[in-house]
Amino acid sequence: MQYDLEERCSVFAENVVVLCKKIKLNDLNKSIIIQLIRSATSIGANYMEANGASSKKDFKNKIFICLKEARETKHWLRLLARLEEEHIRQCRILWQEVHELCLIFGKISSSC
Repeated sequence: MQYDLEERCSVFAENVVVLCKKIKLNDLNKSIIIQLIRSATSIGANYMEANGASSKKDFKNKIFICLKEARETKHWLRLLARLEEEHIRQCRILWQEVHELCLIFGKISSSC
């Protein structure tokens, strides 16, 4: 079985968007949801850019950006789970997935 990190990142971003669509926006959660969607969708976009990098240095930089965005996404998911307790289970599932992505991008970054 071939492992496709691009697909995994895309599915993760799609799942974040699906969750956020279920949540009614209010003054407390609006900025968190916007930031969450931006960081979650940025992970895969930067990974795709990394795969088209012009040099090893460019690749490593893009992978590091993936890691930073994944870490940020963990932060926003934690806050969203606190604000939207009826969605805490889904937030935890997504948090676990992005935690695994952090480990993967951390390993890639340290080995190139």
